[in-house]
Amino acid sequence: MQVLIEELTRRWRQMFDALAAGDDLPPGSRLRAEGMMESLLLLGSSSEAEVDAAMDACYQAAFGRSLAADFGEDWRDFYPFPQIPAVARRAPVFPSTSD
Repeated sequence: MQVLIEELTRRWRQMFDALAAGDDLPPGSRLRAEGMMESLLLLGSSSEAEVDAAMDACYQAAFGRSLAADFGEDWRDFYPFPQIPAVARRAPVFPSTSD
């Protein structure tokens, strides 16, 4: 089970580092990681709270603040487990016409 936890941690770091750098995140990466999170629960090796705490540590390493700081204390109400709040920055929009 440790191999699964280590791989999931690696994927979270990769996702959050990319987002913190302003890069795009392919949905497949997030969806596969969410499946791994659910697997940990189904196998009984971790609780939701333990998985969330580990993901939050990776998020804090990338962004310097917690998931709760960015999405509110009730972020899990909006992103039910196992959803990962992997949100890219808005792309800059420049007018293409003079009016």
